Amino acid sequence: MLTILEGSTFCVSDEIGDVEEGAEGLFADDTRMLSRCRLLVDGTSPLLLTSKAVEYFHAAHYLRNAPTARLPVDSLSIARERYIGQGLVERIAVRNESMEPRLFDVEIEFASDFADILLVKAHDFGFGDPANAAPLPTERGPRRAGPATLRVSGDDDGLATTISFSQDATFTGAGARFSLRLDPHEKWELTFEVTFGAGAQRGGSVGPAFRFGTELEHVREALGAWKLRVPRLRTSATDLQRSYERSIADLASLRLKGIEGIGELPAAGMPWFMTLFGRDTLVTSLQTLLFGPELAAGALRSLAALQAEADDPSIDAEPGKILHELRRGKAAKTWFPIYYGTADATPLFLILLSEVWRWTGDDALGRELKEPALRALAWMSDYGDRDGDGFVEYERRTPRGLENQSWKDSGDSQRFHDGSPARTPIAPVEVQGYVYDARRRMAELARAVWRDPALAERLDASADDLRRRFDEAFWIEERSTYALALDRDKRRVDSLCSNIGHLLWSGIVPEAKRAAVASSLSGDALWSGWGIRTMGVGEGAFNPLSYHNGTVWPHDTAIAAWGLARAGFWDLSHMLCRSLIEAAGSFDYSLPEVFAGFSRSETAFPVAYPTAARPQAWAAGAPVLCLRLLLGLRADTRAGRLVSDAPAPAWLGELKLDGVRALGKTWHVEIANGHIEVEETP
Repeated sequence: MLTILEGSTFCVSDEIGDVEEGAEGLFADDTRMLSRCRLLVDGTSPLLLTSKAVEYFHAAHYLRNAPTARLPVDSLSIARERYIGQGLVERIAVRNESMEPRLFDVEIEFASDFADILLVKAHDFGFGDPANAAPLPTERGPRRAGPATLRVSGDDDGLATTISFSQDATFTGAGARFSLRLDPHEKWELTFEVTFGAGAQRGGSVGPAFRFGTELEHVREALGAWKLRVPRLRTSATDLQRSYERSIADLASLRLKGIEGIGELPAAGMPWFMTLFGRDTLVTSLQTLLFGPELAAGALRSLAALQAEADDPSIDAEPGKILHELRRGKAAKTWFPIYYGTADATPLFLILLSEVWRWTGDDALGRELKEPALRALAWMSDYGDRDGDGFVEYERRTPRGLENQSWKDSGDSQRFHDGSPARTPIAPVEVQGYVYDARRRMAELARAVWRDPALAERLDASADDLRRRFDEAFWIEERSTYALALDRDKRRVDSLCSNIGHLLWSGIVPEAKRAAVASSLSGDALWSGWGIRTMGVGEGAFNPLSYHNGTVWPHDTAIAAWGLARAGFWDLSHMLCRSLIEAAGSFDYSLPEVFAGFSRSETAFPVAYPTAARPQAWAAGAPVLCLRLLLGLRADTRAGRLVSDAPAPAWLGELKLDGVRALGKTWHVEIANGHIEVEETP
């Protein structure tokens, strides 16, 4: 499949550019606005020469004709160029490459089913009821002065897709037909535009996405500005260079406008998650502070604007809670328009707020978001701790909600060593680390920005108490590691899982036990050679193809690398970073959401997971975080300097990183003679 996107609009097609079946389509705001777009030349599908995404919003497909009664093979060259924005524009060029005049038809079939994206996802995964996704036939749209149009109208939501052509066509029940005669080397061109009606919650008809003019240039200018804003890397480590550059492109493609148009933030990933997800957006923003604070600030402001105000069991909302997911269009009806079923987004919100303050040294955002931060702190104590034992737990309160509400949110992710499932309410191990870190960081912010030492003392005391309780409740002495979670009976869920890497990042692990955690992460059970498995080999539920019970998630491995670095295990941290960067090469340097957990000794390259999202925000953010960890970069707020804490990995060779923005200054980072040097630049 080939995908292009811009904002929350994207198109998934096959290699020749056709949209025909399964999960393909043109989507806008979680609704499939075009479920068929098929090109036929003299009644047959063209043959592929080559195709690729030129830019994230622009694809090119170069084709040749198949043989027909009127056309010998290779008589025609066919080019399809497609651009996407708030709609879609396609330009088709057909040239007669033969020495004879050629008569033939060009047909384009269209259909729209207006299916919500979650229904399409269910169909693609082989479960759910796809009956409501039957394509609707085209109909002749209203004829006005100018190009001919086709319109596909929905049933109950006022949805409509309109296709406008640059020249007159013969309309059939399936689409549009053009009867052509081309002399030798003569070329014929057609442009059509696909626009949407009011259905995708846009408040009115949407104009054409591009007219090969000012609007296309606007998108290109925005991409150019993004590339100029991020640091420029030059290194002899080719895999690192390519994965970093691909991350820049992938993250550019996933940017969304913030709530009420405030700033930008990363969508979670293609194709199912082109929307705001609390956890994913926060983690991606943490990973990419090397790019500057803009994405993080947009994420924080948007999530604060949507912070829950009331106790509403129907959407798992409680006052102060940060959302899990935002949906639009028909998906807002089949799922939720807004849903709060996550235990970790609220402490992660606080961690990101602190990390932005540390990276920038600017008090303004901390002051601006003080009240949302205080509400988030209150949620952790008043609602997150559901039974008063000092730990944050989750349990869904709506039968439509997610059963598991940590980052491993699939239904079978919480398993004991013997493979039996844990029952809710569940206290996930990594969430306790996030809560600890959030309280420590907010104590720091209370002293430095809010000028509230009493609050700071209370938060520090609460963090100290949590750390003590946590170690007693979660440590498994006989396995020298921490439990995955506590179940409803306060039993330790005793499987060995990657979540322990998040504990090192949070700082909740006592110094005496950090080496044991590092040893577990780098041991053969969790370490695949390409990354950290979500569940260790030998656990009852381990499966290298299970979404959360044995696969490798790049963001998860990168967080473990961050934790190892924070605990002083630089060699192990750099080993994990290098493995991810090498793995990226097998995915055209665009790391997927998840890949299989087979051992590197068993497979010549990392094995793809069949339904992984790509590009995916926190996977794309992983190489950016890895670059920061390889260089050991940290903003020293007190000294007002960007510093490096790490030894230079020998395999990196020569490296220069220009344009790092931190603490209100710009920095140059270089590896020279085996040492990392950081200098302020004008």
